[in-house]
Amino acid sequence: MIKIFGHTAPDTDATGSALIWAWYLNDVQKKPATAYVLGEPNTEATFVLKRWGFDTPAILTDVEDGEKVVVVDTNNPGELPANINNADIKQVIDHHALVGGLTTKGPINITIRPVASTATVMAGIMRGSAMDDMPDTIKGLMLSCILSDTLEFRSPTTTPRDVSLAHQLAKDLGIDVKEYATEMFAAKSDVSAFSDLELLKMDSKIFPVGDKKLRVSVLETTSPETVLSRQSGMVAAMDALKAEEGTDEVLMFIVDILTEQSTLFIANDAVKSIAEKSFGVTVDGDTVILPGVVSRKKQIVPNLAV
Repeated sequence: MIKIFGHTAPDTDATGSALIWAWYLNDVQKKPATAYVLGEPNTEATFVLKRWGFDTPAILTDVEDGEKVVVVDTNNPGELPANINNADIKQVIDHHALVGGLTTKGPINITIRPVASTATVMAGIMRGSAMDDMPDTIKGLMLSCILSDTLEFRSPTTTPRDVSLAHQLAKDLGIDVKEYATEMFAAKSDVSAFSDLELLKMDSKIFPVGDKKLRVSVLETTSPETVLSRQSGMVAAMDALKAEEGTDEVLMFIVDILTEQSTLFIANDAVKSIAEKSFGVTVDGDTVILPGVVSRKKQIVPNLAV
């Protein structure tokens, strides 16, 4: 049995892509496989699973020595089970920059392509009859992954391949892209059930920048005022999070999907300095607006300076 999973703090692409590839291995390649998640999926991913009739995959806490696995939507050991390098990694399918650090038992298939979604990469691998025979439920997952990671084609990570594939899938499914994306983003924006600390961790990754270790958290929403109203509690939770994990700072970006801009919480003077050095802005207050900044991968992390 092959275990398939994406990164910690699973979003729609990590969750959906694991299920897509499990279908492909089981039904097309006739290899027994099961999809897992490394934590509770976010609200958008949960909506997508329910919409297309899937149960939430079981949560995987670690992998055993020699266990066969496929890694999707990441290649970063820091976002994977602690014992990942002792597992038998059979394949990596991703769309992020190569981080390094994974160890394999032998030569494997690694596919990393500069597109917006892992699901788009998978469609390129499958091709032909696999795409033709794909059930609507899997097509629905694939469409959802693309719309999520491109923010309905607003993100600078979007490529013509993502757009073309999404529209073809929507046509096959008889779905209006805009209406469905609106439903997805409404689900993503409902964060009322989460604590301040959970919001900080929901879509969050740790990056080394200079001699600092920064947690970069992103919350994409069509209702930014809902999150901005919780700023004081979230800033207080940042101190607890830094103490818990030994990071130097937590950067919280609230991405307004509709206006295509981000608001960064300025929690202290160190974050103020990072904001000014990274984005060429003058900070005067406890937030700063960053017009046009919506992508952590292309616009936030590459510009970070301390």
